[in-house]
Amino acid sequence: MVVLRVASLVVLSLWIGGLAALGFVAAPAIFTTLEAQDPAGGRALAGLLFGAVFSRFQTWTWILAASLIVLLGLRALLGPRPRRLGWRLWTVAGMLGLSLYTAFGLAPRIDQIRRETSGSISSRPDTDPLRQEFGRLHGLSNVLMLVTLLGGVGLLSIETTDSH
Repeated sequence: MVVLRVASLVVLSLWIGGLAALGFVAAPAIFTTLEAQDPAGGRALAGLLFGAVFSRFQTWTWILAASLIVLLGLRALLGPRPRRLGWRLWTVAGMLGLSLYTAFGLAPRIDQIRRETSGSISSRPDTDPLRQEFGRLHGLSNVLMLVTLLGGVGLLSIETTDSH
């Protein structure tokens, strides 16, 4: 049981640590660096680069979510049932759902707006409908990432305080 519990903690830590690293470290560094190198096109390139990195991370997110569900299930079957198992499973499912919605609902539309826009989206007027939609979708994507991160922190808190 200890091995399964430690594995659950590692998987969850990789998931929320990856989200935190992407959101708080990678994105700001990528955008700052590329905009400084190319003020005219650096922001657009940074968006493409971060989008590719985030897309690859999403695949790992789904693997980590599936692994966490399997580990929680094994812990329930093989040993004492983890406290609040239903809440944990629903939280993981919710986090996974947000990730899937971001990848298959928001990201394709964001990419479509990028393709439909010549030059940088930020160079378009504030009243431009595509720029406004991009801003709303990007903001929603950030909120969903933060909600997923907070859900993971909540799970981590429960996992570290549960003796089962």
